[in-house]
Amino acid sequence: MAPTRLRSRLTWLFPFLVWLPKVRPEDLRADLMAALTGAIIVLPQGVAFATIAGMPPEYGLYAGMVPAIIAALFGSSRHLVSGPTTAASVVLFSSLSLLAVPGTPDYVSLALTLTFMVGVLELALGFARLGALVNFISHSVVVGFTAGAAFLIAAKQLKHFFGLEMDSSGHFHDILNEFGQHVIDINPSATAVAVSTLLVGIAVKRWLPKMPYMIAAMLGGSLVALGLNAWLGEANTGIATVGALPASLPPLSAPISTFDQIKQLAPTALAVTLFALTEAVSIARALAARGGYRIDGNQEFIGQGLSNIAGSFFSGYVATGSFNRSGVNFEAGARTPLAAIFAALLLMVIVLLVAPLASYLPTAAMAGILFLVAWGLVDRKEIRHILVASKRETAVLSVTFFSALFLELELAIFAGVLLSLVLYLERTSKPRIVTLAPDPRLPKHAFSSDPEVTQCPQLRFIRIDGSLFFGSVAHVERGFDLLRARHPTQKHLAVLADGINFVDLQGGQALADEAKRRQREGGDLYLINVKQGLWETLEACGCIEARGARNVFRGKEAAIHAIYQKLDKAVCATCDKRIFHECVGR
Repeated sequence: MAPTRLRSRLTWLFPFLVWLPKVRPEDLRADLMAALTGAIIVLPQGVAFATIAGMPPEYGLYAGMVPAIIAALFGSSRHLVSGPTTAASVVLFSSLSLLAVPGTPDYVSLALTLTFMVGVLELALGFARLGALVNFISHSVVVGFTAGAAFLIAAKQLKHFFGLEMDSSGHFHDILNEFGQHVIDINPSATAVAVSTLLVGIAVKRWLPKMPYMIAAMLGGSLVALGLNAWLGEANTGIATVGALPASLPPLSAPISTFDQIKQLAPTALAVTLFALTEAVSIARALAARGGYRIDGNQEFIGQGLSNIAGSFFSGYVATGSFNRSGVNFEAGARTPLAAIFAALLLMVIVLLVAPLASYLPTAAMAGILFLVAWGLVDRKEIRHILVASKRETAVLSVTFFSALFLELELAIFAGVLLSLVLYLERTSKPRIVTLAPDPRLPKHAFSSDPEVTQCPQLRFIRIDGSLFFGSVAHVERGFDLLRARHPTQKHLAVLADGINFVDLQGGQALADEAKRRQREGGDLYLINVKQGLWETLEACGCIEARGARNVFRGKEAAIHAIYQKLDKAVCATCDKRIFHECVGR
């Protein structure tokens, strides 16, 4: 194998070989400072996301350790930080809570298996070079899904926010109905802690933006809980706590499950894979644009896949690109993927030092933090923009949002993607057919689509804006039929084909059939400005015979000159339109 080819293969398998030798001492210092901020922020986030996912709190921290390191080493982004996220956590809980009790060993085993399956799917898509796959998930699907997930997060935390003993599983309306039945049992002390956490978080985020608001909110809520317990007594407040976290590094785990469970998890794995990759690649692209570099979508697929496969063996559940941590990483001045690696290593040290202090963290304070997370997930500005800008995108947003609330959460992604594809196909299946004619008011009598422009009695020019494929053939054929019915004397039809980018066998046959109809009626069909790709396709499918090839022209002037020779001169003799230069000499 040639040295250049070997080097290319190595850099594809081990992309860190490209950037790691280029790291300078000043880059290391910047990355270390950014990592310190990132490690502090992930501590409350990891616990919060694990709570959303129905996992033991420490698993949220584990998901931000080994997976983050692997994703940074094998991805292509300089700033993307992988770990647990809200969306993945909500989907995990919604799917797995139907199969096992959250927090139990069986539930954890299913979560690890799902993580492994997601990693394998992501890795397979990366090796298959399908990095463009995420482009089929429209932005409106992502916005609608995250907004729906935000409402579900808030609903599922109502029991902890108000200190209630209630069932928080099921769909959005089920949870609200359950809450309504228990509203008289609200715990004032727990509610005071949750509200205090919420207010501290809002205040710090607004007036002290440089301070990590989640940590400040967590500390504020914990202090209020300590004060209430000292004043009223722990037995009277009934404030529950998260409990001490294990002060240990991620233990080894085995994502092994039965074949039946794998079949049950397959739809969820596919949905999580699509959304996780969309989230990761979208964040990576946004940060790359701001940082002035490009990412490789396929390499990101590989990095995310390897990170989840590794995470499933190190007690981590589904990880993907985290918008909050990646944004903080960028703003903190990170220069290379080492920042994400350092942050994961620092998190390990922090967990060993502060994990026992989680016994003082009230579940009501966690609920307050999650309310803040949920509020931040609703992109109100983008929702308003979609509602105003496009009815189609509004429909996609609405279907995804309400599916997330009232159906299984993973189905919301499929519903949104399916509707967006259907709307796209519906739009592409109806290419515009525009009538044109020389306009004497324009320089050199350029063609115009103004309906007031005079038409030739025997020849009509149209432009087709769109592809001719099996889905659009019926629409184009109806257009041809209408032209023949409404303008029977215009037996000759010239099609400006510069708006046709693609034609399949059925589309080419439709053009050939229309040409034969017009020939039988004494006219013909002509193609002008045919692109090379369109010509090759028409020729390959046999839609252009020797006679038809003479009806293909490179420009309008040559086409008009040739077509004019075929017009009925008896009609031309009495015509007063005179719209072509050839008409003037008669």
